[in-house]
Amino acid sequence: MHMAATPQKVGATGGATDGSSTLADMIADFATRRKSLWVLVSLATLFTAWEIAGRVPISFAFPTFLETVSALLEMAFDGTLLPAYAITFQPLVIGVAVSAVLGIGLGIVMGLSDKAEWLLAPVFIVLQAAPMAALVPLVTFIYGIGLVAKTLAVIMLALPVIVLNSYKAVRHVNPSLVDMCRSFQGSRLQQIFKIIIPDATPVLFAGLRLGIAAGFIGVMLAELLITPTGIGDLITYHRSIANYAHMYAAVASIIAVSTLTLAGLQYVEVRFLRPEKRRK
Repeated sequence: MHMAATPQKVGATGGATDGSSTLADMIADFATRRKSLWVLVSLATLFTAWEIAGRVPISFAFPTFLETVSALLEMAFDGTLLPAYAITFQPLVIGVAVSAVLGIGLGIVMGLSDKAEWLLAPVFIVLQAAPMAALVPLVTFIYGIGLVAKTLAVIMLALPVIVLNSYKAVRHVNPSLVDMCRSFQGSRLQQIFKIIIPDATPVLFAGLRLGIAAGFIGVMLAELLITPTGIGDLITYHRSIANYAHMYAAVASIIAVSTLTLAGLQYVEVRFLRPEKRRK
């Protein structure tokens, strides 16, 4: 008399598996949904408090959340918002692109060379600590009120952040990986492109995200202090005519756009450059 064998699930590697992988997936799914739920609860709490504060009111210049949303939709559908963003994105994209290329390059050079560190690190530390709102008028005095001045304002805020983070990323690369490359007679370029940059990628992207956030601050300072154009023009104009719902809508829109931009960059990093962080 033969007893029936209990079937086992076979994994992709050919080994038998129990329900542990399924349980791990369920736990990871629950954790993701719980995180999303808390984000929604946080936003709902913020918007509810905003609505209550506007209805009290705490100030005649503080609109309710629903009035702000209505004003935002009005500007989106009447063709006011998109042309403003088209103007705002010109110095922002150029400034961030220049800052990313120069910043990562200079940071890598500073991380690999002590002489470059001694020469450049104090400059960027001073620039990062300097009050940029006071320096923007100097840029205007030298370069006028055009695209060049606004792009320089973005670079002045974004570049030091990216440079210093890239420099720290290279300096904190695992030395055992570099020693391993040397033991296999790897060249200097192979050390940089196959060991140092891949190992420093997480901090490089963190610095890039911080640099983009600083770039948004720079472009808004430029549009508010140099010449009112783009989103800065919407904020200035609606404040001048006491149309506060539209003013707050413009401010809220630039905050939302910057947040979505940084979230998108983080998604690209995890999806394409850091597969170990990707949830299976």
